[in-house]
Amino acid sequence: MALKVELRPHERIIVGNCVITNTDQRARFLIEGENVPILRERDILTPETANTPAKLVYLAVQLMYISPDPATQHGTYFNLVRDIVTAVPSAWPIIEDINNNIMGGDLYRALKDARKLIAYEDKLREQFDATHPKGDVKGDVSSAA
Repeated sequence: MALKVELRPHERIIVGNCVITNTDQRARFLIEGENVPILRERDILTPETANTPAKLVYLAVQLMYISPDPATQHGTYFNLVRDIVTAVPSAWPIIEDINNNIMGGDLYRALKDARKLIAYEDKLREQFDATHPKGDVKGDVSSAA
């Protein structure tokens, strides 16, 4: 079954190991083939934008997804998730889902689950920020004045 894709002007998409960049007009096309990794620009993280632990996990899974040899990223991925589970044990159910999908070979679903990990991390950061206002950190010189 073919996948219908519509790209906005100048939008990029990864198909297999190629980056396709649209011109200055909308484009529609069909992608036919099995097990071809496809990532829209909005779903692509770069090493520069992977600036949190959960985003680094997403990047590792993304690299597995687009790689002809996903196992090359396993070491990096498992080191990252070990550190996250050590720091935030409540993230385990999401990581377990990612792990199961990786081990089952469903890297696209693992990537979707990694998005859930990013959302969970964002939620934890928001909760922390709400309970620890800036300037309320012990040893913060700015609040001492």
